[in-house]
Amino acid sequence: EELEKLRRISQPGFKAQTLPIIYDVQEGGKGIEKALSGLFESASRLIAEGVNILILSDNNLTTKEKASIPALLAVSGLHHHLIREGTRTKVGIILESGEPREVHHFALLVGYGVGAINPYLAFATIDELINNGHLTGIDHKDAAKNYVKASVKGIVKTMSKMGISAIQSYRGAQIFEAVGLNSEVIDKHFTWTPSRVEGISLDGIAKEVQMRHERAFPKRSIGDNTLDPGGNLKWRREGEFHLFNPVTIHSLQKACREENFSIFKEYSEAVNNQSKNLCTLRSLLEMKYAETPVPLEEVESVESIMKRFKTGAMSYGSISKEAHETLAIAMNRIGGKSNTGEGGEDPERFKPEPNGDSKCSAIKQVASGRFGVTSHYLVNAKELQIKMAQGAKPGEGGQLPGSKVYPWVAKTRHSTPGVGLISPPPHHDIYSIEDLAELIHDLKNANRHARISVKLVSEVGVGTVAAGVAKAHADVVLISGYDGGTGASPISSIKHAGMPWELGLSEAHQTLLINNLRSRIVVEVDGQLKTGRDVAIAAMLGGEEFGFATAPLVVMGCIMLRCCHQNSCSVGVATQNPELRKKFTGKPEHVINFMRFIAEELREYMSKLGFRTIDEMVGRTDRLEMQKAVDHWKAKGLDLSKILYQPEVGENIGRYCQISQNHGIENSIDLKVLLKICDGALKRGEKLHTTLPIENTNRVVGTILGSEVTKRYGAAG
Repeated sequence: EELEKLRRISQPGFKAQTLPIIYDVQEGGKGIEKALSGLFESASRLIAEGVNILILSDNNLTTKEKASIPALLAVSGLHHHLIREGTRTKVGIILESGEPREVHHFALLVGYGVGAINPYLAFATIDELINNGHLTGIDHKDAAKNYVKASVKGIVKTMSKMGISAIQSYRGAQIFEAVGLNSEVIDKHFTWTPSRVEGISLDGIAKEVQMRHERAFPKRSIGDNTLDPGGNLKWRREGEFHLFNPVTIHSLQKACREENFSIFKEYSEAVNNQSKNLCTLRSLLEMKYAETPVPLEEVESVESIMKRFKTGAMSYGSISKEAHETLAIAMNRIGGKSNTGEGGEDPERFKPEPNGDSKCSAIKQVASGRFGVTSHYLVNAKELQIKMAQGAKPGEGGQLPGSKVYPWVAKTRHSTPGVGLISPPPHHDIYSIEDLAELIHDLKNANRHARISVKLVSEVGVGTVAAGVAKAHADVVLISGYDGGTGASPISSIKHAGMPWELGLSEAHQTLLINNLRSRIVVEVDGQLKTGRDVAIAAMLGGEEFGFATAPLVVMGCIMLRCCHQNSCSVGVATQNPELRKKFTGKPEHVINFMRFIAEELREYMSKLGFRTIDEMVGRTDRLEMQKAVDHWKAKGLDLSKILYQPEVGENIGRYCQISQNHGIENSIDLKVLLKICDGALKRGEKLHTTLPIENTNRVVGTILGSEVTKRYGAAG
């Protein structure tokens, strides 16, 4: 009704016109190009005639010979055509289409210039669900209202991730990156959109449209109207392929529980062999093995390699006490590092176990909410990690539903039981790289023996940020890929926010090399690393340390129920329910077996590639190339040259971390004066009163002294 009013508007100063966005499906890419040219010409003519509302519609498909131009392509193409003509501000663009149906679709359309959207097929589907009795207890008006409300909330959430508060600022902002579109399509129809992976042309887009069109209009009816099972969000037997599926999950769990490397190789082969089901950018790469392999016994040892392994930041509260402690024990046994996540850690875990094990996580995370962060927490770390963003949901803070905030979780986080916890998307004390440098310095003073790490997300421009992090004297920078995250992360974020780690890691490594910063900082990577091959490619793209999160959870019993946020995990991994936690069957030995298998498989690849140590293979993209025998038609136009680019730098430029950062804490008042004059107070509890001059060059005063008090006397001081 609202759209029809606009279509027939007769108020002075307003004039609307509907333009079709359809083309002859048999003409392919040329047909789309021809239809777009006609659309642009018609729009320009109508604007010259005084029309200021253009309604782009595919709601006039009357024959099976016609198909709709992809809505985003039509909207963005017209938007940029009018910008080039200088007439964009004279007209509003409205879309009437059956294609958009999800939050991400709407967010993209508004981001590329559309002013209003009528997803008529979504509304018709709601009608159908009600009429068929699949949606009960609600009428069409309320159901449609709820759908619109949910969609708007999703768009607002997307805006908030980028710090945008007004729709006027978001419309046409193009806060997206393209993956797999060729530069000709980008330059003409998605102008100024960053793209690092070349891909399909209009012909490829037309082929996808034709494939969908033929499913809707089969050449001969087979009498089966069953819809495609989908499987994009959850694994379905006949649906989209997932790397973690019942077969691979079973194989991985069986291999690690039985300590059987042969079964692990079967799992690894199933994950690595993506020739028919391309799931990752790394599946498009193949290794160039050395003519003379290195004997396996000369390759860096499993024990040495495992010290580079870490588990991802999964907080106590999001996963169970048993799962959290199992990860810590396992990683401490092998000399790796487990990560607390942003939920703090029970001080009881700082004490060694009677059998020599330690439940103390080596990496203590400091996130924007500062949950559980105390001096006692900080001094019991080997590495302090500042979480700037999370791979699965950049632009959002962590969230723990109130149903999972049990009293013991609340105690650790210094919060209230039953009250949901949300950490802000940004750190409110960080507005510049200088502010980040100050936090790094503060944390180094809080625990001068710990490395300081900064967690970033793989996205365009992360290389520049990584360079800033290195200049801010961080010891480690973590590039986190988009496809990590648990079932507690929002679906729209898991699927559509962030980028593959292959893109971010290569950009960070290249930028650090070009700026002669690579030798000063350790580069870590995580985001669904599953096999030794994944780690080998990560190393050759620039990684030195490697994080695993989903895979260790699977090893401990996770079966991908995708209910982490509901506190109903039936295997006791991601729940606080005491009864469900009893079902947890994971053991440290299982996680250790996984890490050992990864290291053993990595050594096999290192031997074939001719590398004796991890350090030798860091950044060696010359040993990688695009797979020549990729069957999928979409992969034919892909160009990964930007990922494999080798910056031309001198031999004297370090390609991996070789120099410790100079944090400058030796110049602090604490080390120069305070610790000396407070020696009696620290050791014997003597009272002391002194007066010292403070200057504006003294960035931190008393923090090291406070950390020494905490080390000696615990949380109470």
